[in-house]
Amino acid sequence: MKKTTNDWFSSAESDLFLIQEIISRENLTHLSAFHAQQAIEKSFKAIIEEFELGFIKSHSLEMLYNKVKVHITSDINMDQLILLDQLYIDARYPGELGLLPDGKPSTKEAKEFYILGEQIFEAAKLVCK
Repeated sequence: MKKTTNDWFSSAESDLFLIQEIISRENLTHLSAFHAQQAIEKSFKAIIEEFELGFIKSHSLEMLYNKVKVHITSDINMDQLILLDQLYIDARYPGELGLLPDGKPSTKEAKEFYILGEQIFEAAKLVCK
């Protein structure tokens, strides 16, 4: 595994660890969702780096997934991925950070996003070994 690939994974893992610390706090669900988006983005970028798929300066999870999907063997919940994608793309101001189009994610949604982030992280690590 390339050093840069490993750096992407280390950063993604930090996002996942942070979510574990705050996931049960209802007042922080927006931050759990934001860090799930970040963990997924970084996991996708690790694959892009490892397989030399080009430099991509984008935060769009859907676009990044389309670039790496031939390398991912896990089934990805695209509805969740697209919803989580909107969280980052639409957030432009601190008050919006981690908010979904309909507002703050529920605790259930935040946990689902965490599970998705963890699933993609593990699948990405597996293909980059």
